[in-house]
Amino acid sequence: MTAIVVDCSVAISWLIESETSAAGDAILDAVRVSGARVPELFWFEVANVMSLAVRRGRLTVGAVRPRLDLLAALPITTDAECWSRAGSETTLVALGQNLTVYDAAYLELALRIGAPLATFDQALRTAARSLGVSLLV
Repeated sequence: MTAIVVDCSVAISWLIESETSAAGDAILDAVRVSGARVPELFWFEVANVMSLAVRRGRLTVGAVRPRLDLLAALPITTDAECWSRAGSETTLVALGQNLTVYDAAYLELALRIGAPLATFDQALRTAARSLGVSLLV
């Protein structure tokens, strides 16, 4: 199986107990087998959600680093081409699918490498379906 494009919504289901789900666990198993590809912004999005979780009392500061280390240990490859496509292909995907450019980065990557997309974001799932990108779960 080819690598899976995973977005922040899925990764957070692996890191914050109140977000866990059977679907998230299944995607984690698939990532362990096939690996994942993510745009560079993925790491910033995950770090931001973890920071917000601390501010909102959902996690302690001490709980953040071990969770990020677990994520970093997974076979996740950061795609370096996403930044160079942000002002062109990614923006066009965002405009054509009524997405944020951030969400469109995941969709552009999945389209470009022919990989399935794993997301819990409904707008991104709808856009992926309309462009023929396969979805996990």
